[in-house]
Parts: sequence; C-alpha cells; structure tokens
Amino acid sequence: QVQLVESGGGLVQTGDSLRLSCAASGRTLSDYGLGWFRQAPGKEREFVAGITRSGSRTYYADSVKGRFTISRDNAKNTVYLQMNSLKPEDTAVYYCAATWKYGLPREATDFDSWGQGTQVTVSS
Repeated sequence: QVQLVESGGGLVQTGDSLRLSCAASGRTLSDYGLGWFRQAPGKEREFVAGITRSGSRTYYADSVKGRFTISRDNAKNTVYLQMNSLKPEDTAVYYCAATWKYGLPREATDFDSWGQGTQVTVSS
C-alpha cells in the first residue's frame, strides 16, 4: 500500500484558483493510476479526475471539465489538481487515491489507497 498526503486546500472566493498536491511514500507512484475525489457534507464521495500511470491520459467528471486539470510528476512522487474558476459547489473535502486498475476507473471501490483529505471552501 502507498501512503498519500494531500495539501493545498483552503478558503477562497468564487472564481479563484487553488492547486492541490498529493505526496506519496512507501511505494513508487508510477506503479499506480491516480484519482481525485471529493465529498461534501451530506453527500456521497464523487469522482473528480483521474490520470494514468504515465500521465498520457486524463479524464474528468463533467462538472469540472474545462476548469480542473490533473497532472503528475512521478520523479517527485506527487500528483496535482489545478482548480480554476472555483464555484461554491466545489466546496468539499478533496481526497487523492491510488489504484492498480486500468481502464480509466471512476469508482471509489476501484481505488486501494487514500489520503486523509484536504478541505476546499469556496465562498460566494
């Protein structure tokens, strides 16, 4: 199992940007596909973005397409989520997760390792 630690969350205004980082340890990050999920109070955890092992393919939830960008730096064992044009509905705890699965997984059950989450709050 790989250990994951998120950082970069905070309180911002509508239209602002944030970049979340997720640092891995204990395993080589390039062995895993990576994803970002989020969970708002009273709601189910939902998929946000995913990236393949080499970074050659990225994929997103419809709600964030055109605004968020996932990337990875395997040499630094780090995955990022650049969030632009933030909206109040983006407010949630954001989690990074790692998977052995191929095929552009979007389900939380497909991911094996999880970080503890970082809070993103977007004010109106």
